[in-house]
Amino acid sequence: MFSLNRTFADMLTKDITISDYNYELADERIAKFPMAERDHSKLLIYNKGQVEEDVFYHLPSHLPAGALMVFNNTKVIQARLHFHKSTGALIEVFLLEPFAPADYEQTFQQTRCCSWLCLIGNQKKWKEGTLTMTHGPLTIHATRRGEHGTSQLVEFEWTTAEGHGAMSFAEVLDRLGELPIPPYLNRETQESDKTTYQTVYSKIKGSVAAPTAGLHFTDRVLHDVDAHGIEREEVTLHVGAGTFKPVKSPTIGEHQMHTEYFAVRRHTIERLIAHGGQAIAVGTTSVRTLESLYYLGLKVVANPDIREEELHVSQWEPYETTDNKRDVVTVLQALADWLDRHGLTVLHSSTQIIIAPGYDYKIVSMLVTNFHQPQSTLLLLVSAFVKGDWHRIYDYALAHDFRFLSYGDSSLLIP
Repeated sequence: MFSLNRTFADMLTKDITISDYNYELADERIAKFPMAERDHSKLLIYNKGQVEEDVFYHLPSHLPAGALMVFNNTKVIQARLHFHKSTGALIEVFLLEPFAPADYEQTFQQTRCCSWLCLIGNQKKWKEGTLTMTHGPLTIHATRRGEHGTSQLVEFEWTTAEGHGAMSFAEVLDRLGELPIPPYLNRETQESDKTTYQTVYSKIKGSVAAPTAGLHFTDRVLHDVDAHGIEREEVTLHVGAGTFKPVKSPTIGEHQMHTEYFAVRRHTIERLIAHGGQAIAVGTTSVRTLESLYYLGLKVVANPDIREEELHVSQWEPYETTDNKRDVVTVLQALADWLDRHGLTVLHSSTQIIIAPGYDYKIVSMLVTNFHQPQSTLLLLVSAFVKGDWHRIYDYALAHDFRFLSYGDSSLLIP
């Protein structure tokens, strides 16, 4: 049974009117390309209500020595495949997430076939039949296997010509796919995006959008982070196309959050515990991963025998649970102990968490993030973090020529 206070907070959050989180963002304020040097972008610093600005490569000097900083090491895949039918019609197949095998690493290692949930561009022109594309010795076939929720299940099969070795699906995408840059850039993907739309620390393939707060970091800045005595850890959350999904309902209670899959090493949980359950998050994807850990830990506390496939955070879970006053370190330790009992060194899970005003942050104490779209769930996340003071931040950025969205400038938020 939920307490009266939690039910009231839940109602308040679900009743948030998304139009209250609007601001005027002219097209010329959206950065179409990154800075020539990543770490030369502007840095807005919001510190307990006070706003100032600096350049990004000075970021480490604004961080407390001895803190823990968490990065998302996901890597953007070349998720767009363009097929031409015999009629000449162009069909775009946009990969969302693997279906069979469902594991990202396994699906990229396949050398003959795999299935993905996809979005189909020009779908009305592809009602039946198999699409084929050939590039050098490589031939790939795509066959629709029906609807799966709001996406389409597509089976891929590929072969290489005699005398050529087998090719993994990762290699297939590298050869045939196109990197999916955000739709609001209103331009075609360029060769330079293959480098600039990846973080310098990206490692694990799976995202269809970059964790853009990390795009500002260079090896120089990372070395400076280390020199300031700040510990670094990495998590992996594969960013889905849902990150660009607009809130179309008048209130957020009617908005359906997308599911994202993540992996966190037991060692990272151990380091979080050592830092009192507090961390500096680089990007909103790191935020959603870290905050989800708390609610996964609560599930383990409630049911020590819970199975890994049951470890999922639903959209409204943080607002509806009555057991969210437990000490963060205690909850994280329960999660680490659960991993030990199951002989696991990595936690694989998923989250639909929506973070909006009314949310009580558990783990993230400071946030490095870009400037987000009006009326977006990411702007709600920022507002929740700065206790509703997002206007002060965005008014300053607009008045001082900051660049917005994926390739735009950065901010350091200290509530």
